[in-house]
Amino acid sequence: MSVHTLPHPRHGVRTGRSAVMPNGVFGMLIFVVAEVMLFAGFVSAFTIMRRSALVWPPPGQPRLPVEETAFNTAILVASGVAMLLAGRAFRRHAPSASRPLVAAIGLGATFVVLQGREWWMLIGGGLTLTSSALGAFFYLIVGLHGLHVIAALGFLVYAWRRLARGFLPPGVMGAAEVLWLFVVAVWPFLYWRIYL
Repeated sequence: MSVHTLPHPRHGVRTGRSAVMPNGVFGMLIFVVAEVMLFAGFVSAFTIMRRSALVWPPPGQPRLPVEETAFNTAILVASGVAMLLAGRAFRRHAPSASRPLVAAIGLGATFVVLQGREWWMLIGGGLTLTSSALGAFFYLIVGLHGLHVIAALGFLVYAWRRLARGFLPPGVMGAAEVLWLFVVAVWPFLYWRIYL
């Protein structure tokens, strides 16, 4: 951290510090660390419950759509790649981040729609919050991730709108990138533990 002195209008001289990273990015990193612990706790509880079950998956429950969700996972990962490209483009020349940011939003929205379709089919097949331990944990963990994805999509749309208006601070773009990459990175782990 470099320290320099700047004239202050009232007091003559003040000491300023240049930030290592924008405050928004730092705050989002703290949030992400807390959320990693939250997901780790839920997945650990699910793993313990699954290993202690005499029969898994529970009889009479529909099987989770492994192949369809693998395809949906690829869509979300592609969205993460688009977000990485948007972040890189933003650091070079901010307006050029618009297209990859829109691609990240579109792919993320596709993921949400396909997850909603999956839930509709599973509920129709009898997998509900109260039908079994699988249903309870599935909707808790996957639903929590879905809420994070929807909130992160809202943040990406907010960032894109500010970019389109010509004023998107680096801290906002960086925070959006950190949040989106978190929801993308945690999903393959959840898919592996819950679906497989």
